[in-house]
Amino acid sequence: MTDVERLLKQAAMQIGAGGSAGFVEVCIMHPLDLVKTRFQLQATNSSLKSADPHYYNGIIDCMKKMYKYEGLTSFWKGILPPILAETPKRAVKFLTFEQYKRFFMFGSSTPTPLTFSLAGLGAGITEAILVNPFEVVKVTLQSNKALATQVPSTWSVTRQIVRENGLGSKGLNKGLTATMARNGIFNMVYFGFYHSVKGYIPEYEDPLLEFGRKIAIGFTSGVLGSCVNIPFDVAKSRIQGPQPTPGVIKYNSTVGAINLVYREEGFRALYKGLLPKVLRLGPGGAIMLVVYDYVYNYLDNKFQVK
Repeated sequence: MTDVERLLKQAAMQIGAGGSAGFVEVCIMHPLDLVKTRFQLQATNSSLKSADPHYYNGIIDCMKKMYKYEGLTSFWKGILPPILAETPKRAVKFLTFEQYKRFFMFGSSTPTPLTFSLAGLGAGITEAILVNPFEVVKVTLQSNKALATQVPSTWSVTRQIVRENGLGSKGLNKGLTATMARNGIFNMVYFGFYHSVKGYIPEYEDPLLEFGRKIAIGFTSGVLGSCVNIPFDVAKSRIQGPQPTPGVIKYNSTVGAINLVYREEGFRALYKGLLPKVLRLGPGGAIMLVVYDYVYNYLDNKFQVK
């Protein structure tokens, strides 16, 4: 097998394993992503707590009210955009991570923690550019508090966004810099921690213990990445979601949105949705990395790429 053939087969396996990991993760964890978005879109206003039936005081309260007012299927509102995006998104993320690793070796014979972190940063920014239009549509759908059966389709929401605001920074690419910051920082921590720590903790011969080792490291990686990047996630939700006053753009830039939230609602508001985000991306991060490893190893054994 020539070097070119080997590289192409490895790339195909990285795409297949990454796409499989993304699809499995989003199907399992989407309800918590929706809860996180609802919290991030909710302004801190004590006068709304008793007056608005859609004001959420916690994860359980949010889920109860969503079930009561919007129905069971509301927990999967906006799932089609991430399903359509996750396969290419995760495929691109894992593929570009492997390619960026080669670029950031800095003369070392083996990857270092800096290599993993910078490769993760590059992969996160790359996937953000690809997925941002899907994120705009997803946030628009998730912010709709009508019954699930009354929510417009993904395609009709997409057409409305394009018709009213176009494809640029006010339309389908709204909040791109916030998405790039969010994804870049998350993946820098996520990949940097996972691959660095995995190399220091010995592998187990017992398959069950080895599975637990990968799950534990992946879970910790997802939690750390979530805690570091959430202010950018809040800014992204505020920029891409409905504005407080229709027709008036309050949240425009990433840094401006973060400063505005901090000034008006306090430091804690920058961490809105942290618990559902951690509950999603902790196990979700573990699921992705473990599924990727097992699918990639399966394909590697099947096609004997050396």
